[in-house]
Amino acid sequence: MATEQFNPDNVMLYEQKDGSIPQDFNELILTNVMDNSQVMKLGKYEQMDGQEKDFRFLTKGVGAYWVDEGKKIQTSKPEWATAKLRAKKLGVILVASREFLNYSVSRFFEEMYPQVAEAFYKKFDNAVILGVENPFAQSLKDSTEANKIEDALNYDTILQLEDVVADKNYTVNGFVSSAKNRSTLRTNAKKVENGFNEVLYDRTSNTLDGVPVADLNTDEMKKGTLYAGNFDYLRYGIPYPIHYSISEDAQLSTLTNEDGSPVNLFEQELIACRFTMDIGAMILSDDAFARIEAPASI
Repeated sequence: MATEQFNPDNVMLYEQKDGSIPQDFNELILTNVMDNSQVMKLGKYEQMDGQEKDFRFLTKGVGAYWVDEGKKIQTSKPEWATAKLRAKKLGVILVASREFLNYSVSRFFEEMYPQVAEAFYKKFDNAVILGVENPFAQSLKDSTEANKIEDALNYDTILQLEDVVADKNYTVNGFVSSAKNRSTLRTNAKKVENGFNEVLYDRTSNTLDGVPVADLNTDEMKKGTLYAGNFDYLRYGIPYPIHYSISEDAQLSTLTNEDGSPVNLFEQELIACRFTMDIGAMILSDDAFARIEAPASI
């Protein structure tokens, strides 16, 4: 006798209040997260089949050499290191009207997936870049403390920022900025030298010195802050599908009504939808990154 397969189009949400998100919607949410997360745009993905993954990475590449006719070709040995990528559980809770329980599972996730994806990528980026509620061993903010330029954001300090990374034998292949910096970059990321207007910032392609700029859309990113680095040394991985669970009777300690009282789902005829995903991130070399941060007096 054939086993009836789960079909999210034919199952009502009240019949399926927890479990793994259906595959199509899991992929839709993850695609949305990866398309909008600045960490994921710039960093390198590591395939993870479990909560932890050991992997090797190249710390020094193989060189090439000019060779005179008849001379022996030099050899170079690549240098490798081992790292352990650990996934942490990231959870978000969204509140919705109780009427959602009468939606099909498919319709429910069609309605919810943009909000779920946005909550995930903002939380993840804030943690990995800025160290906000960061469960991982390091953030970009932590990593760049020793490579920090405390000065105004302008033409000279941007070149100085690139030099900090280059002096450690890394090549800058990405910047993390904020939309709040765009007016500053348009005005100050240029100078006149020998009668020529030297411009670093291209607003059309959103690049600095020909290198892509990723804008972090968060209030936590202060105006005047700019990160630079070789983002091949920032890795992330996602080992498991996203899970969800729905409650009709919880009292939410982190969400309050206008009068300051906690939201009570049972009393207010609401449902709380908890979504969790496992995700790992790590920085392989602090020397590969640096930042400009404007002093408070500027």
